[in-house]
Amino acid sequence: MMNANRIPIRILGLDPGLRRTGWGVLSVEGSRMSHVAHGVIAPDEKADFAARLLHLFEGICAVIEEHRPDEAAVEEVFLNTNAQSTLKLGHARAAALIAPARAGLLVAEYSTRLVKKAVVGTGAADKAQIGFMIARLLPTAGKTTADCADALAVAITHANLRVANRRVA
Repeated sequence: MMNANRIPIRILGLDPGLRRTGWGVLSVEGSRMSHVAHGVIAPDEKADFAARLLHLFEGICAVIEEHRPDEAAVEEVFLNTNAQSTLKLGHARAAALIAPARAGLLVAEYSTRLVKKAVVGTGAADKAQIGFMIARLLPTAGKTTADCADALAVAITHANLRVANRRVA
């Protein structure tokens, strides 16, 4: 019988934002991870709020359709000093949660601090450190924007913690 941890799975990582939502897809087989694809969904900033959310939702659905992930992971919202900005980010995050759930995917959520710690080794890492580690861990990804690097970091975090999460559940 084949070990379930050795069956290749695809993980979609999402870094939600109203202006730019980064996404990254990894293939994971056991402890081996490889880059599949990454990109950014960027709605028209002049569009009304509902249209921007719809663009994010449809963009994530298109990524799911194209890359057929088995599971998804979304970065949790960090608390901003501006309550209005935090609320709007929460709406973008909802689109990032609903799209994979609608596709029937398991959706995990990880705090920004946990993602940074899992990829860089410290929860206080900055964007440059995350980008540096993504380039080392996934060399075939090439140069990534901060949004894509964050999304790939979320996917890596899920790849590393998914078995432990299932044991807890």
